[in-house]
Amino acid sequence: MCIDHSSSDASSASSAASSYLVFASLAVAVPCAALAALPTRRAYDTQVQASLTLSAALAYATLYSLVRRRGLRRLLYLDRLRHDSQDVRAGYVVQLAGSFRLLACFVLPCFLAHASYKVFWYCANRPFGGGAYRWWWNAAACALEMASWMYRTAIFFMACVLFRTICYLQILRMTGFARDFGQCADVAAVLRQHRRIRVQLRRISHRYRRFILYCLILVTVSQFTALLAATRPHAQVNLAIAGELALCSMSLVTGLLICLHSAAKITHKTQSITSVAAAWHADATINSLERDQENPRTPSKAFLQHQHAPASPFPVASASSGEESDDDESRSEDSVDTSRFASFHVTNISFQKRQALVTYLENNRAGITVFGFVVDRTWLHALFMIEFSLVMWLLGKTIGIS
Repeated sequence: MCIDHSSSDASSASSAASSYLVFASLAVAVPCAALAALPTRRAYDTQVQASLTLSAALAYATLYSLVRRRGLRRLLYLDRLRHDSQDVRAGYVVQLAGSFRLLACFVLPCFLAHASYKVFWYCANRPFGGGAYRWWWNAAACALEMASWMYRTAIFFMACVLFRTICYLQILRMTGFARDFGQCADVAAVLRQHRRIRVQLRRISHRYRRFILYCLILVTVSQFTALLAATRPHAQVNLAIAGELALCSMSLVTGLLICLHSAAKITHKTQSITSVAAAWHADATINSLERDQENPRTPSKAFLQHQHAPASPFPVASASSGEESDDDESRSEDSVDTSRFASFHVTNISFQKRQALVTYLENNRAGITVFGFVVDRTWLHALFMIEFSLVMWLLGKTIGIS
C-alpha cells in the first residue's frame, strides 16, 4: 500500500515520494478526473467521491503519522511481547495472521460489488462513445475508477483493522490477567500489571483518539448528506442509480463500527477486572484460615489447629536449651500468648492490601478514551440516541415524519 515510512535509510525518501504519488493519483486525481471528464454525470457521484476521498485521507494521515514516529513494530507492540506469557504471544500471532484475512473479508466483497456496478454502468451508458477506439477509453476509465475505489477503501479498512488488532492484544492480556488473578500471591505484582496495561491503553487512546473522533464526524456528515440527497423532492432512488452510494455508506459505517466495537470491548474487559478482584477478595477473606492468597507464608490450617490445641497453654522452649527456664515456669496463666495472634495479624495485613487493591480498581477504571470520554456501552447508547434524534429531525424536515 506504500504507507510504511518507518525506514530511516536512504530509501526512505524514495518510499515517501512513491507513497505521496500513489495517494495523490488514486485518491485525489482519479476521482477529480472522473467528475470532470465524464460526459454523463452520475446522480450521487459527488457525495460518494468526496466521502471516500476524505476517509482515505484521514486513514492515510493517521497511518503515516503513527508509522513514521514509532515504526510498525512499536506500533503493534511487537517489541514488548517478550514481557507477556506464552499464551498471549501465541494468541497475538494468530490474530496478526488473521487480520489480513479480516481485511480481505471487508475489502474484497466491496470491491467485487463495486466492480460489478462499474462494469454495468459503463456498458449501459458508454460515456466516451461506442466505437472501437472509444471502447478502450471506457475500459481504461472503468479500470482507473475501480483501482481508486479499491485503494481508498483498503486504506480506510486497514486503519480500522489495525486498531482492532492492537485492541485485541490488550484483550488477550486482560484475559490472562483475569485468569491468573486468583493464583497471584502478591498484591503489588497485581497492581504493577494493571498499571502497565492501563498505561498502554492510555497510549492507544492518545494515538487513535483523533482518528475515531474525525471518523465519527466524517461518517455522520456523509450519511446525513446522502440521506438529504436521497429524500429530496423528485429524487430517483434505485439500485442502478444509488447503488454506489449505498455501497459507500456501508463501507464507511462498517469501518466505524469496527473501531467502536473494539474500543468498547477492551473497555468493558478492563473494567470487569474490578468484579474479579472483588470476588477474589471475598473468597480470600472468607477462607482466610484455609489459605492466604496474598501471602503464601501464612501459617496453614494444621499449624493453626496445633497452636489452638489445649495441650499446653504455655509456649514451648526451644530444643537447644535442653531444659525449661525458671522464668517460663513462673509465668502466670493470665499472661497473653502473642504467638496465637500471629495468624490474625498476617491475615489482617493481607485483608488491608486486598481491600486497597479493590478500592484502587474501583476508582481507576481503565479503557479506551476519546478526549476524556470513555468508550463504553453508556457512551455508545448516548451516541446512538444523538444520531437517531438527528435522523428523525432530518426526516421531519424532508418527508414530514413527526
